[in-house]
Formats: sequence, structure tokens, C-alpha cells
Amino acid sequence: MAENLRIAIIGAGMGGLATALSLAKAGHKNITIYETAPGLGFVGAGIQLAPNMARILDRLDCWKQIAAEAVQCADTSIREGSSDTELGHVTLGYVEKTYGYPHMVGHRASLAGAMYDGCLREPGIKFELGSLVSDAEFGAKPSFKSTPLKSPDEARRVKCDILLACDGVKSQTRVSMLQVLGETADVKDSGQAAYRIMLTREQMKDDPELVALLDADTVTRWIGEKKHIIAYPIHNKQIYNISTAQPDVNFAGAPNSTYTTKGSKSAMMQVYGDFCPMIHRMLDLVPDGEVVEWKLRVHEPLSTWVLESAALVGDACHPTLPHLAQGAAQAIEDGAVLGVVLDPKRIADCKPSTITKALKIYEKVRKERAEALVELAAENGRSMHLGSGKAKEERDKIFAALKTGKGPVPDKWADADVQRMIYGVDITAEAEALCKEEGFVAKL
Repeated sequence: MAENLRIAIIGAGMGGLATALSLAKAGHKNITIYETAPGLGFVGAGIQLAPNMARILDRLDCWKQIAAEAVQCADTSIREGSSDTELGHVTLGYVEKTYGYPHMVGHRASLAGAMYDGCLREPGIKFELGSLVSDAEFGAKPSFKSTPLKSPDEARRVKCDILLACDGVKSQTRVSMLQVLGETADVKDSGQAAYRIMLTREQMKDDPELVALLDADTVTRWIGEKKHIIAYPIHNKQIYNISTAQPDVNFAGAPNSTYTTKGSKSAMMQVYGDFCPMIHRMLDLVPDGEVVEWKLRVHEPLSTWVLESAALVGDACHPTLPHLAQGAAQAIEDGAVLGVVLDPKRIADCKPSTITKALKIYEKVRKERAEALVELAAENGRSMHLGSGKAKEERDKIFAALKTGKGPVPDKWADADVQRMIYGVDITAEAEALCKEEGFVAKL
């Protein structure tokens, strides 16, 4: 019976959890998630919870838990970093009316935790934590080596019917797949890095200007030459989440080394030294030793995400820069589509060729859209980071027109046409439609 097919999911991040939950909701009963971390103590900073993500999470019975402590965004303000002058302002009330869900912001740990709780409620999902996965082999019945970190001598070869690699931008499964295909797509540095900062209400309480930011329902982006800061309140407005993007000048890590490093507070203050005094006061609240800098990385688009009964998911196949706030949402869309195409009734004959067909439909639904948004995020970063010169002058003219209610928003994340392209797509319905179009229907 197809619901008992052995499904191995590598990685318990956003993509892995969403994929497992979608497959369990579809009726699968033999799903194992292999995760290197010995425990899932979710960490991370704030995250934007866009309607295309919320729609899926609601169907997976996770959304209410997440929304309960998230903050609904009333508007977004795009400002000049050096002067705090507002360049553009967009109200976001129309988002819920148009797409059925408001644009909210929350904590990454709340999002992952709610999906994890959902997985624990499903008897068909089990976790193997503290398991290092390597040496993936492909074919009708994929396999891989699973090594328990606590007892490496107990390593074993795991065979499965379907292998779904949700192992992130550093995916070893992708490397193995590309070797078989005779291709390369090395991870490449974007030339950008990011500081991730969370300030508590207690830390900000003595500065009225900063408290006003925390009390607002506003996503604020301060932009400058080759850099920006985006910030918003999360956790019922008890935390102000701040993320930045700037040239990667302080990060000495080699391409295959760690993706985060303890940053220097003095270096951070220097990078944003030409921003306004309020930003200086805000950044100065970060305790010494708690500055964390992330390297932002991408890789070239792949020729395919699928090899026989295996597929790549999320950052393993379409890592993105954060300038559209769609990284997690796109991984969750992947998971939702896999739940549709691998519905046990669709793959009832359990043939490897049927599984491959299902995975190819997943790729057809997702690849072009995900890669287009990766490029749009990169383009948005370039637009927001303009220095002096003609291009900046043209962008600022568009911002000025926006104030009179005319024209597009230069910050693509806040532009209504871009939002329509992202939020207006019900990816589950699109997957259902393509299955029908290709005659890939339930076998009764």
C-alpha cells in the first residue's frame, strides 16, 4: 500500500517539517526525518509570515498557534538610513482583504515549533535526531548512510522508497546528486553578510524613540549605500527584531566553513556609522559578545531537482537572499506541493516510475516560481543598496511619486504587483491543477 512507502526526509528545518506534515496529512504512515542536531531546540531571529505561507500552515493546522503570538503588520516605512527621512510608506491593511491572511511577523522558533508540534501529533512521522546523513545513492530505491553522532560505530545504510533532501544550502545530497548527473553548482558567496539582532523591551525602555518603534505595527527598512536594516516587533511586541545586509568585509570564513560567526560590535557600529543617531543608539544596545554575523549565500540554479525517486527541497535547491522575506515560505510551498503529488492515492501502484513522475510534477510546479523569486530578491537588494548617482536619483523619484499615490514601490517586498505574484498564488491548488492536466489522478 502506498501509504506505507518508506519516506526519508533529510533535515528538520522549515522545508523538512512542512514536507513531513504535508505527507502525513495526505495519508502517509511511514515518514522518518533524519536530523544532525541532537535536539530540536529551535533558535533564530524574527521571520515574516506572508499570506502564501499562512495559507499552507492553516491547512496543516499550525497557523493559529503561530498567529497567537505574532504581530500583524499595519504598514511598512522605507526610510533613508542617514537621515531617517521617509522615502516611501505603504499601508498593508489590503493584504488580508485581498489574500485572506494578514501580513504578520513572528519568531522563527515559533514557526518551527508549531510545525514540529504538528509532526509529533502525527503517528506516521518519527524523528531520528543526532543522525549524520552522508553518501546518498540514487535509483529506484535510494539509500544513504546514517551515522549516530553519539555512537559513530553504529552507522548503517538506510534504504527508502522516496528520498527528500531538505538539508539546506550546504546540502550534501545535492552534491551527491550533481556528481551522478556530472554537473556542479557550488555554493557561492553573495558578497553580503547580515547581522541578526533581537532587542528586548527591557533593553529599549529608556529610549522613547526606540520604544515607539517597538509599539508600532510597522515594518521599517532603513536603506543606504550597499546596505540596509529591516526591523519589526515580534513576540507580542516584547522583542524588536533587526536584520541587516551589508558588504561581507568582516567575515573570513572559507566557502565551506561555518555560516555564522561572532561579529565585532565596533565593526558593526562602523559599518552603520553613516546612519542616523537613532540607529546608532539602537545598535549600541546590543551587548558586547552578542553580535552575530551571517554570511549570505546562494548557488546557481540547478538543471533539475529530481533524480529517480529522490528530490531536493527548500534551500537545498533554491537558497535565496532575504530581500523578499520568502526563504522559509518557498520551502513550505515545496512541502505543500509534495503532499499533493505524492498523495498515496496518486502513487497507488508504488512503482518507482510513478514516484519519479510525481516528483517531476513537483519540480514543474515549483522550480520556475522559486527561481524567479530568488532572482527578484537579489534584484531588490541591488535596488535598495544604491549609492549616489543616477540610478539612486531615479529610484528616489519613484519613491517621491509613491508619496502622491502613483506608481510602483521600489522596495519590491512592499509592491502590490509583486505581492500579487507571490501572495496571490495558491500553490496547493496549482499542484492539483497540474496533476489533473497531466492525467496524474487518484487511482481508485
